[in-house]
Amino acid sequence: MFVGAVFFPLLGAIIAGLFGRWIGDKAAQFVTITCMVLAAICGVTLFFQVALGHSPQTVELLTFVDVGTFEVSWALRYDTLSAVMVGMVTFISTLIHIYSVGYMSHDPSKARFFAYLSLFTFMMLMLVTADNLVQLFFGWEGVGLASYLLIGFWYEKDSACNAAMKAFIVNRVGDLFFMLGLALTFWTFGSVEFSTIFGSIEQHREATFAGYPAYEVIGVLLFLGACGKSAQLGLHTWLPDAMEGPTPVSALIHAATMVTAGVFLMARMSPVLEYAPVALAIITVVGASTALFAATIGCVQNDIKRVIAYSTCSQLGYMFFAVGVGAYQGAIFHLFTHAFFKALLFLGAGSVIHAMSDEQDIRRMGGIWKKIPMTYALFWIGSLALAGVPLFAGYYSKDFMIEAAFAGHGWTAKYAWFCGMAAALLTAFYSWRLIIVTFHGEPRADHHTMEHVHESPPVMLLPLVVLGLGAVFAGAVFYPYFVGHDWAEFWNGAIVNAPHNHIMHDVHEVPSWVPLAPTAVGLTGILLAYIMYMFVPSIPGKLASTFHAIYLFLLNKWYFDELYDAIFVRPTRALARMLWQKVDAGVIDGVPNGAATLAVEASQGAVRIQTGRVANYAFVMIAGLAVFVTLLVFGAAR
Repeated sequence: MFVGAVFFPLLGAIIAGLFGRWIGDKAAQFVTITCMVLAAICGVTLFFQVALGHSPQTVELLTFVDVGTFEVSWALRYDTLSAVMVGMVTFISTLIHIYSVGYMSHDPSKARFFAYLSLFTFMMLMLVTADNLVQLFFGWEGVGLASYLLIGFWYEKDSACNAAMKAFIVNRVGDLFFMLGLALTFWTFGSVEFSTIFGSIEQHREATFAGYPAYEVIGVLLFLGACGKSAQLGLHTWLPDAMEGPTPVSALIHAATMVTAGVFLMARMSPVLEYAPVALAIITVVGASTALFAATIGCVQNDIKRVIAYSTCSQLGYMFFAVGVGAYQGAIFHLFTHAFFKALLFLGAGSVIHAMSDEQDIRRMGGIWKKIPMTYALFWIGSLALAGVPLFAGYYSKDFMIEAAFAGHGWTAKYAWFCGMAAALLTAFYSWRLIIVTFHGEPRADHHTMEHVHESPPVMLLPLVVLGLGAVFAGAVFYPYFVGHDWAEFWNGAIVNAPHNHIMHDVHEVPSWVPLAPTAVGLTGILLAYIMYMFVPSIPGKLASTFHAIYLFLLNKWYFDELYDAIFVRPTRALARMLWQKVDAGVIDGVPNGAATLAVEASQGAVRIQTGRVANYAFVMIAGLAVFVTLLVFGAAR
């Protein structure tokens, strides 16, 4: 059961990847989906057995690294945190695999696509079941590789290739810090095994590195590593461009796998972070800033998938500031509920794109809700959950994080609460802007496109219905376990709160108006969207012209790409061009090329002497003899 949950996706990836050409696309799809269904059955069963049954286990498979005295095992760690992640990843990924049968029905490389999807899932499962930091890093890098393959799946498009390369390079920046954090962890604890690290927290609390507390440095380095995978402010630029991949890829990356890896890492390392208050303060500020920053950009984007992508970036900011205030359980709870409604929104967007003949610009949509009623209704459910409307999944998890920030101590927690409230307003606003502009109003597409608008096939709608149920009920059902009064028993030591951290108690003692505030600002955001885009649609244009500089600032995503292009990309290209033209071509290639040219010219001179005429040869011999005799005479005279 433990091994099957992790390795069934790998089996499917191997069969589809290596033998897809021979067995055919349908067989490759059947194999990968069957393996995913089996993995999901194992994952959900283990969730009940390990998380709800309180029976954590570690399954050792083999020795992973054995160099001198450094030995690391490849083991599957199954505690509540792993069980939650495995169950969620396998379940969501299975639905995305099924959805992809319909969405990718006209693609000529179906076997390759499904192999990549399953490989991506396997790498994420390796990450979340790791028993040590080295094994976790193996899955971490595997997820990065698989994302590169999936984002650039349509490699004939330059934009897809550039997006894949951008994701790969930006993530390498974060991964450098992860490796440094891993090395410092080993230097501090003498081990990378989680059991050894967590069992000796008190023993090494006074350890320092370069004059700074070692726990603080480890916390900051690992957080910077997490910023890459989880697209936090500064290393977020790859996430919107990842929309160049097929829509199921966007759903898998944003909902269940890659971007959640950083949040998982922070929760896994909670025993260390609990004694790193400066690191937690940095995490809080960056996470809160990311939540607000991404929400502002989402309000003006016109690509349906990019709006949802910036929503993901914003929601990840919520998760990180929850980690920063010590409410790790709330961060994982939102990660869990977010997987359902964000996958629903992305796959719903894919259904819209499918209906609109691959159109993604919401300015060329409108007036389609009656033609795709199922997609429309399910998109509403996903948006209600995202906006945190009461009784939907996001209401329970997102509001908990905002309440935790209010209950937290210090100015960083208050800053997080302010950013969380502002982002809640903007989230509701851009969600309903997206619904109104996409589905309502007069049709803005051409007549030919509107004639062909149609509902998606059942193979695409069924996963949406299942995700819709999760977006409605996941919050209410799992609230008591994840963050309710039973949280300590449920987590069973998988997430650690130090004795000085009372946030999980304090969050239930906040004033009565605090839980109502996020709902109030969310409903206000929905009302603003209706006023601006349905009742008085002239307002957005007037605002954009009146505050043109601010509008362009948000539309161009705070000019981060332009800034990085000026600071890093263009200087690097200029340096590379100089090295190529001056050093490579002029020196490295110049020396052997010059020697070769000299040899060619010498041989051409020798060829000119070989005329075939006896008189010329006799003349050369006499001249040579004269030179030889002259040198001999002069040598004897000296």
